[in-house]
Amino acid sequence: MVEGGYPAFPSVLDINQIRNILPHRFPFLLVDRVIEYNPGVSAVAIKNVTINDNFFPGHFPERPIMPGVLMVEAMAQVGGLVMLQPEVGGSRENFFFAGIDKVRFRKPVIAGDTLVMRMTLIKLQKRFGIAKMEGKAYVGGEVVCEGEFLMATGSGGE
Repeated sequence: MVEGGYPAFPSVLDINQIRNILPHRFPFLLVDRVIEYNPGVSAVAIKNVTINDNFFPGHFPERPIMPGVLMVEAMAQVGGLVMLQPEVGGSRENFFFAGIDKVRFRKPVIAGDTLVMRMTLIKLQKRFGIAKMEGKAYVGGEVVCEGEFLMATGSGGE
């Protein structure tokens, strides 16, 4: 019985809890559920990619592929969930996506996929308000996107 063979992803943070942490809203909130959470250290979250996502009509009409920049944005949002914690010093008012390095797209992500994103803090310079994170996104256990992310607390950034 195939329909009974796939357990649901655990829900450590649901969409309402995510909305309490991140300032993003439709159509730009790209995280549906957090399945593993270690505030200030790491998080694993999912985005259910559906044909109803608003970018598919234009990217591309005949071959719906999730834009790479939106994968990167979704991963940055997961990074926000990691860093927007009192013990790390992040707040919604002064948290910015400051840069990306070494980003690679390994496979296309299409409608029907579940994007599983892991963001891990690798360096925090509190004095300068800079966090460096490593991100990897998977579909079915295969890496589809990876890179290094810089986050900043303070003024400036995106």
